[in-house]
This record gives sequence, C-alpha cells and structure tokens, in this order.
Amino acid sequence: MSHATSSAAAGYLSGFGNEFATQAIAGTLPVGRNSPQRVAHGLYAEQISGTAFTAPRHQNRRSWLYRIRPAAIHGRFTPLQQPRFHNDFGSGAVTPEQLRWDPLPMPADDAGVDFIDGLFTMAGNGSPVAGTGIAVHVYAANRSMQGRFFYSADGELLIVPQQGRLRLATELGVIQVEPQEIAVIPRGIRFRVDLPDGAARGYVCENFGAFMRLPDLGPIGANGLANPRDFLTPVAAYEDVEGDFELVSKFQGHLWRADIGHSPLDVVGWHGNHVPYKYDLRHFNTIGSISFDHPDPSIFLVLTSPSDTPGVGNLDFVIFPPRWLVAQDTFRPPWFHRNMASEFMGLIHGAYDAKADGFAPGGCSLHNCMTGHGPDAATFEKASAADLSSPDVITDTMAFMFESRAVIRPTGQAIDAAHRQVQYQQCWHGLRKHFQPPGEG
Repeated sequence: MSHATSSAAAGYLSGFGNEFATQAIAGTLPVGRNSPQRVAHGLYAEQISGTAFTAPRHQNRRSWLYRIRPAAIHGRFTPLQQPRFHNDFGSGAVTPEQLRWDPLPMPADDAGVDFIDGLFTMAGNGSPVAGTGIAVHVYAANRSMQGRFFYSADGELLIVPQQGRLRLATELGVIQVEPQEIAVIPRGIRFRVDLPDGAARGYVCENFGAFMRLPDLGPIGANGLANPRDFLTPVAAYEDVEGDFELVSKFQGHLWRADIGHSPLDVVGWHGNHVPYKYDLRHFNTIGSISFDHPDPSIFLVLTSPSDTPGVGNLDFVIFPPRWLVAQDTFRPPWFHRNMASEFMGLIHGAYDAKADGFAPGGCSLHNCMTGHGPDAATFEKASAADLSSPDVITDTMAFMFESRAVIRPTGQAIDAAHRQVQYQQCWHGLRKHFQPPGEG
C-alpha cells in the first residue's frame, strides 16, 4: 500500500439542507460553472444526484464533487455474503404481539468484527425495489473497517450510536459522532467507519423512501424541536491513498463487493446539498403541555421522511429526551395506546419513563399497528399515586423511536434471537382491575 497524501480537515458547516461549498485545497472549486473543461489541480468533476433531476427546487438534492479519480474506477462487483444484514422481511404472517429484545451481544475480543460485519437486521417494511419503506438494523462491532469502504444505493442511513464513538470518514469529509448524537449518510455516499473507543454498539435505520427532512412546525411557530443551525455537515477532507482495498455496495437489498486500488474518499472539494450530517440530540428543544394531558408523541419529532399521503410518514424519527412534566390532574407518563403507525423503539441512555424494568440501553422493542402497549404495571401504579403538586424532572435519559405508516415486519433471525425477551408481555400482567360501579364495594 502506498500513501501519497491525506487531508483530515477538522470542522463542520452549520445548517440543514443548505447549499454548502468547501475545499481542502484553495482554488479547487470552479467559479461560475460546475464542469469546466479542465478542473483545477488535475481533478475530475463528478455530480451525485440524490433526487430526480427535475425534482422541485426546494426538494432537489445534488452535489458536485472534485476528486482525484472518478467513482467509476473499481473492479467487477461479485456477491458478498453477510447473512445477518439484509432486507428479507418475509411474506408470511406477522405476529401482532408486543416484542422486545436485550442489547445485541458484543463480539468476542478476538473476533475482529467491523461495522458492516456487525450489522444485524431486526425488522422492516417496503423495499428498495419499491422505493418506499424502511429497514431497522442494530450493530455491535469491535474493529475499525480496515481496507473496506461501503455505500448504500438503496437508501439513506440514519445511524444512532448507543455505546462507543464512531468516526465516519466519508467522501465529503469526516464526521465524529458519539452516543446521544446521530449521523445521516445519504444514498450513494461512500464511507468508512473507524472505532476510536474499540467496542461500539447502536442502531441503524435504512430509509428507502423520500429523504429525511425537518418537520413543519405549524402552530408551534418559527422555532422549536430540532433547530436547523444545530445540524452539522463536514468540511472537505480527502485521502490520496493507493493499495488493495474493497468497495462494498448495498444494491437492491443485496451486498456486493469489488476490488478498488485506491481510497474512494478522494474528494478535494465539493459544493451542493446532497451531504452527510450529524445532530446532537441534546440540543432538541422539547415542547410539552403546561396545563393538562400528555400531548401526542409527534411533539418529539426530529426528522421525517414523508410519504405520498400528507401528514403520514414513511419514517418518523422521534426522541424522548430529558424534560419537565408539569401537567395537573394528569397521568404524566405516556398513556396506554394503540396506533395506526408501527413503532420500533430503542434506548440510548438511562431509563425510559414508561418502563421501570427490562428495557436496557442498547435494547429495543416493536409495537406494530393496533397492538396495545403503554406503561408497565409498576410505572402505572407509581404514576397513578404520584403527588402532582411538583413537576417531574426527567433527567439522564435518551430514548428514541423509528415510526412508520406500514407494519414493521420482524425478521426470522430477530424472532429466533437468543436475546429476545420471550416473556416481555408479563410486564403488563400486574395491572389490576380497579373497576368499581357506583353503589358497590
């Protein structure tokens, strides 16, 4: 392997959906045009389009990259087997019962499992063939990707670390992300995952539908929830490195590999809005009731992938952060409910206020369409008898939910997994009958 040059510029550009421009070497970006006859420094111009060319301007996503070699240079693709990472959600019956899992076990110290090999598909709906739906994966890894690069042609990747930092070296720059932060890698962007802390675990939602965007705020007004300036996109950084590498592609639900003789992270400058980004969930401006009743969880919406039905999400990414609960004459935790939407939930940090026991950081649950769920027996009894003269100050926690309009189908390997909590439903068995008609008792 030969190393020529490596630029590892630090820093970020602020804003969501902006038209950014950044260069690691002065004079890289052309002025007044995108594809000059000769690009500065002997580079190649290449456009990557995340939407149709004719998508409305406010929805159009594309970036111009100025790189050492075009992305077309690599060997032939052949199938790659990683049987735990896929989009096979089956076509048979789906159980309507509540499902919950312990954290995915970490690989053995001597196993050497990287991010790609550490992915385990839990559930999903739709497909990249149809261009709608999502896939939900968890990962547990203990080794940086060595000589490997990855991209998904099937959808954008929402990465939610739970344990251990990730260094995401992408074509457009470097993102450092830690637990309680998220990162989004757009469709087609090539990247490598390094593990600064060694062992790492977390969640990935693969979005096959429309790209995620900030939700409209409606009566909330101009500010609140996730503010655009808190989203960070990396500045240009490049690798001019030659050697024997592997390029892994996810295409139409399958993995493929090709030899590549150089690092594909060789973009010296770029401009556009089809970009990776990160967001610190601790910056979320939580909205809530200051009179009575618990509002719908849509007040916790960070990002949404819209569907063809207005107001109905292909994917909604919702969090449950630290907050104050002050509602009077009100059951303050989330109420019992059955939803049209299906919910896949995870816990990043601390304890979730609706589940006293059994829901561990790194674990997850699935409550599908019209499946009843809500607080466990211990939480219900405690909240029903709580003194409401003082606020409940919920601290030291961060839970989240991937919500979809379509049923989220658990994979066979998730149903059969040793870390599935097969007795999960017992958390509601302690709910006692309190009904007492007038005149009795």
